[in-house]
Amino acid sequence: MPTWFQNQMKRAFYEKNRYQIKLLNQCWFFYRKKHGS
Repeated sequence: MPTWFQNQMKRAFYEKNRYQIKLLNQCWFFYRKKHGS
């Protein structure tokens, strides 16, 4: 997982921003699917 992505996740969890967490999870899911890891 890229560093910038980890930072975004940490901030979202810290702020308890459910919308952002959901969005980031979707982005990560598509990213992994696309890059086949």
